[in-house]
Amino acid sequence: MRVSWFGVVLATVAVVGSAGVTAQSYPTKPVRFIVPYPPGGGTDIFARIVGAKLAESLGQPVVIEQRPGAAGVLGADVASKAAPDGYTLLIGQASNLAINPHLMKKLPYDPVKDFAPITLIASSPSLLVVHPSLPVRSIRDLVALARSKPGAINYASAGSGSPGHLSAEYFKKLAQIDMLHIPYKGATPALIDVLAGQASLYFTSPVAAQPYVRSGRLRQIAVTSAQRFAPLPEVPSIAESGFKDFDITSWWGLLVPAGTPRQIVARLNAETVKALAQPEMKERLGSQGAAVVTSTPEEFAAFIQTEIGNWGRIIAASGARLD
Repeated sequence: MRVSWFGVVLATVAVVGSAGVTAQSYPTKPVRFIVPYPPGGGTDIFARIVGAKLAESLGQPVVIEQRPGAAGVLGADVASKAAPDGYTLLIGQASNLAINPHLMKKLPYDPVKDFAPITLIASSPSLLVVHPSLPVRSIRDLVALARSKPGAINYASAGSGSPGHLSAEYFKKLAQIDMLHIPYKGATPALIDVLAGQASLYFTSPVAAQPYVRSGRLRQIAVTSAQRFAPLPEVPSIAESGFKDFDITSWWGLLVPAGTPRQIVARLNAETVKALAQPEMKERLGSQGAAVVTSTPEEFAAFIQTEIGNWGRIIAASGARLD
């Protein structure tokens, strides 16, 4: 019996020691960074900015891997089932971590149990933009036009259940107006059709919209946060435009599969937070309409749980459903 227990102890020490060596030497090969949406949208832009900085600090390539589909579910599912070794990262956001649990009967992953949060990356309200052909320059103009033509105005979204879809449905409820929803398979195709005038308005990420606002191809009307958004001080909020209860903010964060060694989680947190603290990063994200937000892994985990509750209340109030 003594020999048996001695062998168990040796085996345990060997396993623990091996894990420690792995964590200390991490990373020794390229890291893949799963983006659960198509190229060109805000989520993709954030991932590429953060991924490039992580590649510098980690000393290994960080390879962007696009896995779009099912409102972010496909990419999140792939990441949740990857080996918990720190070589698969996921950029998560409200859609696949906090909204989908309320709109989908059965997710292939648990947003709380199947991931190890690293840190928040950024936050941003949605920005309501309209095609210049729509004769509105304010929320009041939009409400008046929609009430005079019930169901005649259509709006694009990155997909049913996306923050933009829910923002629009919540706004319709509060403003007591009727608009037609046109869901697309991702932010980029939705934006393309709004730019072409096929859809009249769009609640989108300021990150993706700013180049077209500056060129005059889109007109920005309002942001969805309770107060004005610091990177876009000239744009009023929907709340200050007569709908005081309107407050919706999107966010992005870095995660790895649950079970990833704590030393690797800590390393990724430290490197990401350090990168995002650089003035050039804050300026770069701010110029595109996003604010840098970082956290500890524990704070991010608590934040996700809080957001699941918050989005549940917004969805219930809006009456939104998957089309």
